[in-house]
Amino acid sequence: MQTIDSYIIKSSAQFQSNQEHMASLLEQLEKHLAEARFEGPEKHIQKAREKDKFLSRERIELLLDRDSPFLELLPLAGIGRDGFGPCGTLVAGIGLVSGKICLIASNIGTKKGGAIDHATVQKHQRIAEIAWENHLPVINLVESAGVNLPEQENIFNNAGTMFREITRRSKLGVPTISIVFGSSTAGGAYIPGMSDYAIFVKDRAQVFLAGPPLVKMATNEDAKAEELGGAHMHSKTSGVSDYLAEDELDGIRKAREIMEFYQPESPQAADREVKPPQHDPEEIHGIVPPDIKQPFDAREIIARVVDDSAFSEFKPDFGSTLVTGYAHINGFKVGIIANNGVLFSDAANKGAHFIQLCNMHRIPLIFFQNITGFMVGKKYEQEGIIKHGAKLINAVANSEVPAITIMTGASYGAGNYAMMGRMYKPRFLFTWPNAKISVMGGEQLAGVMDIIRRAGGKTVDEEQLAADKKALIEDIDYKSTPYYSSGHLWDDGVIRPSDTRTYLSICLEVIHLQQIDSSRNFGVFRM
Repeated sequence: MQTIDSYIIKSSAQFQSNQEHMASLLEQLEKHLAEARFEGPEKHIQKAREKDKFLSRERIELLLDRDSPFLELLPLAGIGRDGFGPCGTLVAGIGLVSGKICLIASNIGTKKGGAIDHATVQKHQRIAEIAWENHLPVINLVESAGVNLPEQENIFNNAGTMFREITRRSKLGVPTISIVFGSSTAGGAYIPGMSDYAIFVKDRAQVFLAGPPLVKMATNEDAKAEELGGAHMHSKTSGVSDYLAEDELDGIRKAREIMEFYQPESPQAADREVKPPQHDPEEIHGIVPPDIKQPFDAREIIARVVDDSAFSEFKPDFGSTLVTGYAHINGFKVGIIANNGVLFSDAANKGAHFIQLCNMHRIPLIFFQNITGFMVGKKYEQEGIIKHGAKLINAVANSEVPAITIMTGASYGAGNYAMMGRMYKPRFLFTWPNAKISVMGGEQLAGVMDIIRRAGGKTVDEEQLAADKKALIEDIDYKSTPYYSSGHLWDDGVIRPSDTRTYLSICLEVIHLQQIDSSRNFGVFRM
């Protein structure tokens, strides 16, 4: 394969300006991530310490293998929304436990008692989807007061997913382990109850469908918490618990021991020796311009992400606004599809062709999404931009090889669909802090609405129209931000652009835990 030449001039004013702008965006990202790491008021944390309890993230650190990476998922879920704030009350991510890749979900018991708000239940649903698609064993670190009752209408119907997915994974032979460190009440009792393995911490775990007050109300029976759901009772009488742990460290040790005996599917090994890119990934921060409408060459990004900066480009002289080709990331073969401008008919056909080839050869796809949409206008409509764009969307929708999407800039209109947006089910989707996602840009949308209102033939109040237009632009711009996107779980996290290779490397390891299936069948292509 050919090494990608870079034409970036690092000493240029443009490069330096881009770097400075990205630095300000990364400062904002770090501020939001710091908010997401909040584990509750100091008084709640101190109370946990007095009971010799570890915090949510400390439990994860103790569970993971020494020097294991931890790819945190959805850390900003809930940001900007009503509820319990960014991250919700669940820390979730992927790491190594006893040498096996696992998905870990840890309740934040010191934040609202670990109660589940709407964003948190959506987070549970998404990580269950990731575990299912990638056949990942799940380790639940349980300490939750259950559903946040004032939000029950948004949670109740969705919460059943948590229990359904535990048993669906079990049917595949992919286990769920639950370590119960504290309360797990009502519906939450089914988390350990349906797990393949349940570990209860002595004198701490309490698991029951109804606590003493509700039992009194329902049956007039007086019962103590230990009698209803204590660790001793469930380990020695009911059998809900499989292991009685002496303390939190013992519970974590038992979970690691269980994972030692888990035999996963035969993972696919990397194809070749891993060589880092020849160009520094940190330079990405000086490549991406502040203005979302200003283009940048996708090859400059690819050169700083793929092994040895080596790229075998497919159809390099045709459909130039879409870059397609083969590379390796962390030793794994990948097919790359990256935007280099608006999509024309030739680029759409090229992309559809390339997706078919990757499915033919069972090669995972990486989408670098920076797209303002398909080209519009009389000439392009008459040339059939709709039917050619439909071919690309058809190929994306019916592709069966795993895909990972990185939103590197604009993500507007049908371009989002054609470049494997969230609804087209990529295995993972991450966003850069400069990205924008919307039907179209705020100014364009406001302009369209302006034309429509003027076309009615009625007298227009120019002052009111200008005010409405300004308000609409501000609203669209706010709802297009990566933080609005991440808060609503339209992505799996906002990441530093320079960390893209690391994220892709871990995700590719996860994807290759099972044999890759592919499709040679697609819907009808309009010719």
